[in-house]
Amino acid sequence: MIQTALPHYRTDAILRKENLDRYDDRDDIRVNLLRSYERLMQFIAKHLNDKFYLEGTQRISIRDKIFREAITNSLIHREFSNRFPAKMIIERDRVYFENGNKSRNNDVIDPEDFTPYPKNPKIAKFFREIGWVDELGSGVRNIYKYNRIYSGADPQFIEGDVFKTIIPLTPQDTTQADTPATTQGNTLAEVVDSDERTLEILQFCKEPKSRKEIQDFIGIKNSRDFRRRILSPLVKKRLLKLTLPEKPSSPKQKYYSGT
Repeated sequence: MIQTALPHYRTDAILRKENLDRYDDRDDIRVNLLRSYERLMQFIAKHLNDKFYLEGTQRISIRDKIFREAITNSLIHREFSNRFPAKMIIERDRVYFENGNKSRNNDVIDPEDFTPYPKNPKIAKFFREIGWVDELGSGVRNIYKYNRIYSGADPQFIEGDVFKTIIPLTPQDTTQADTPATTQGNTLAEVVDSDERTLEILQFCKEPKSRKEIQDFIGIKNSRDFRRRILSPLVKKRLLKLTLPEKPSSPKQKYYSGT
């Protein structure tokens, strides 16, 4: 096991938004690289929103695109003999990673002018073979590309004895909020103005759709969570209507916006 060979090996995942002296949530990860990746991605999914985005005609998770690259970079390219504890810290306006590094220089990486250097080529090859990374250097370029869409800002990669990755966020990225309440007389535009996902659902449901079709469309796996946070509020506010209003629990029930 990795702890036998490297007893200091760990990755500390921390949420620090309210309690700035300590933390709001934490996962002290001391498992193998594959499980570390999974737990770090779960921590990100737990605390960061995922925006609706189409690449061509396919909906993709830009949150997962960004943090898949950042997390695999942190796991693959760290200097494992360095006892510095690796960190992934979510704050209100950024996520930053720190990990031990065998530095070739001390500088901010320019994605348009840098030469990637394979620090742990065997680990990188393994991650590439299972499809979790692409070619060497693609991670930096992908994080730049998708974070401009996600938060409108450029990340930073700082080379040194401790390698730092800083990914800027907006308040909307870190706020898990229900659909805003509405009152009689609100226009549809007013209701959905601050909720792009709601608008996407209403457009998707111009033709009746089942609960599962809507849930799959927005990418939420937990059915109970989807009903509580998304579907029920939209039905209650009459933004979504039922095709079988007299049988609300019918397995044949579908929902439409009528907009």
